Amino acid sequence: MTAVDVEADRKLKANHRTMWASGDYPALATQMIAELGRELVRACGVRPGDRVLDVAAGSGNASIPAAAAGGIVTASDLTPELFAPGKTSADQHGVELEWVEADAEALPFADSSFDIVMSCVGVMFAPHHQAAADEMVRVVRPGGTVAMINWTPQGFIGNLFATMKPYAPPPPPGAVAPPLWGDEAYVLALFGGRVSALTMRRQTVVLDGCADPTEFREHWKRNYGPTIATYAFNAGRPDQVQALDRDFLDFLTDWNRGQPGRAYWEAEYLLVTATRREPATFT
Repeated sequence: MTAVDVEADRKLKANHRTMWASGDYPALATQMIAELGRELVRACGVRPGDRVLDVAAGSGNASIPAAAAGGIVTASDLTPELFAPGKTSADQHGVELEWVEADAEALPFADSSFDIVMSCVGVMFAPHHQAAADEMVRVVRPGGTVAMINWTPQGFIGNLFATMKPYAPPPPPGAVAPPLWGDEAYVLALFGGRVSALTMRRQTVVLDGCADPTEFREHWKRNYGPTIATYAFNAGRPDQVQALDRDFLDFLTDWNRGQPGRAYWEAEYLLVTATRREPATFT
């Protein structure tokens, strides 16, 4: 890359770090989607002694269950501010793991370093999808497992992003919408022929804990980095904030599958598992 490209990428990653450090993503992950980490670890088949890398691990939603299963786990993330609650949770679960600040698009690990490379709704938010996919394949050993959980474009999170899009800052050049990682054909194109035994299955997780759509909207506004960033972008424009509040509430009301006093939302995700192919041999 040119010096201009390098500086632009540095600023982009700094903005991403700031976004995910805002609010309280560890609380959201613990309260809303804790089961996803456990589901991913089951899909990976983590065994005692497996070298496991969790990319864009956040506060360890999948890393900690992997360590509890006996894995030798490295939790990596661009936003080290998320590590402190992760370390506290790891201590509470009686497990140890390594925490490493790392860019998913330029992982600081040698080729073929891990038996399992996984990501639970994390890598999908790296702006350059092909670079992130290339890195996941590079650092897993031939015959090792690559596994991901990604939100789908058609599901709750995909539609949440679609609702915020008219109010969000324009994406940087070359950045790709995160929910595309939840499209089967797109994932297949990213990994290409470098993996085998590629399986993809759509599942759902129930999001609850809030009494009604209004309370749920305020929960996202307090805790979720992308939502916080979208509202911050409209600060000083009360008409835009009012319109965003309205559209956000309408979206949550439409997607509410519960009853008054017991609201809940179903979020679809794509569970991906694959095996890195053995390198070609020539005679």
